[in-house]
Amino acid sequence: QVQLTESGGGLVQPGGSLRLSCAASGSIAAIYDMGWYRQRPGKQRELVATETSFGRQKYADSVKDRFSILRDNVKNMVYLEMNSLKTEDTDVYYCRADGNESGHDFDSWGQGTQVTVSS
Repeated sequence: QVQLTESGGGLVQPGGSLRLSCAASGSIAAIYDMGWYRQRPGKQRELVATETSFGRQKYADSVKDRFSILRDNVKNMVYLEMNSLKTEDTDVYYCRADGNESGHDFDSWGQGTQVTVSS
């Protein structure tokens, strides 16, 4: 079972920056897509940023030019650099990865990390 462990959330003032990290562990043969989603109570989980194993990136329009995703395929990690944070970026952020583990496909989510943007 592939496990994803996120870290780096917290409280930040508007205009500030945070960096989220996510580490994948398990008998991983390959990770295809890896990225970040976010969700607030009563809302659907939405894509923030993802990157394929070929380096193709996708961003939500609301975070383009402010957030950057970075994958480390050697360490099976993904990061989310968040700059110019706004109050509407307040959410629980989830890491997601899919790929192959010991001959079986997997699609795993992390437990989530809270990001709060407030003055």
